[in-house]
Amino acid sequence: MRHVLTGARIFDGTRLLADHALVIEDGRITGLPPSAEAPPATRRVAGILAPGFVDLQVNGGAGLMVGGDTDPDALRRICAAHRALGCAGILPTLITDRAEVTARVIAAGVKAAQAGVPGFLGLHLEGPHLDPRRAGAHDPALIRRMEGADLARLIAAARALPVLMVTLAPEAATPAQIAALTQAGVIVSLGHSDCSFDAARASFAAGAQAATHLFNAMSQMGHRAPGLVGAVLSGQAFAGLIADGIHVHPEALRIALAARPEGLFLVSDCMAFAGTDRTRMTLQGRVVQREGGRLTLPDGTLAGADLRLDRALRLLVNDLGVPVARALAMATRVPAALARIGDRVGALEAGRAAEVILLSDDLTLAGVWQDGDLHPVPPEGPPAERIPAPAP
Repeated sequence: MRHVLTGARIFDGTRLLADHALVIEDGRITGLPPSAEAPPATRRVAGILAPGFVDLQVNGGAGLMVGGDTDPDALRRICAAHRALGCAGILPTLITDRAEVTARVIAAGVKAAQAGVPGFLGLHLEGPHLDPRRAGAHDPALIRRMEGADLARLIAAARALPVLMVTLAPEAATPAQIAALTQAGVIVSLGHSDCSFDAARASFAAGAQAATHLFNAMSQMGHRAPGLVGAVLSGQAFAGLIADGIHVHPEALRIALAARPEGLFLVSDCMAFAGTDRTRMTLQGRVVQREGGRLTLPDGTLAGADLRLDRALRLLVNDLGVPVARALAMATRVPAALARIGDRVGALEAGRAAEVILLSDDLTLAGVWQDGDLHPVPPEGPPAERIPAPAP
């Protein structure tokens, strides 16, 4: 069956196209012709048609966390929850845990990949090879240096998974280990680290490609000690941003975006709350409370984010004046490029699967293309209580 969608602007991954149509046949995109050259419209929509989001840091969803109980069905349910929230694909993310839990999640991920679970792009292992001084919500008792068995496990996992991203701290892994991971195909991301500027630069030189949730849980930029933040802002590495106005002050986001015209991308860093109305969950035996757009441990430590990526888009565009095309690229094309899957997701072009979302003109997620039609998305709850940006 052919579907010809007209009336909306179309973001193809790079540009916003006006007066074009999106043609879909049998679940695949067959063209984005000018409206005057398109077949007769089968449906008119208003807003912006865009590629589905690509989220490289997803700790959970549908009431489930990635952890010791994770199996292929749990990964399927988490992926389904995020597909309903506009994601073409995600990296389910395991935070610091025991070696046996890491092995179990890797095994589940391999089976999910073999089964072709919709929306499953691979795995993100955030720890345990971090710096306990920057643990954040990770359990410091489980953080440890990388050893030979860990390196071998990760290299084997990279061969078996379509994508493997690993967040580590330079304090917990040597440049030689980072180089070995990179050569095996692992996307090494620096995070949860109190490393020096020089140590960060050495890790990037060894092959690390990214930084995890820029500004959060890392050495900050000082005028004599630029830290990991300075190494990212003055370099070429990719970096994820949690743009909820809570994890990073809007003005810090503005500075990062000015310093790095390319390479920054959006992540949700969401927890099991995603796709549910739950207000409490447990994280490795600790209670996480959901209130006012924040997820916190009893001591007030932020524990992931309560964020949909369309809300992050609105913060960038409405609060910071980021061009719509750049904001959309940060949720689609840029993370897909880091994960080396830009030929599958992150753009709309002929021949690709129809991983398409509809955003209203104010960038609220309005529909997700599934089963041959645009399905409406339930409205999000109240916005987060963000850090206010100063008046210009």
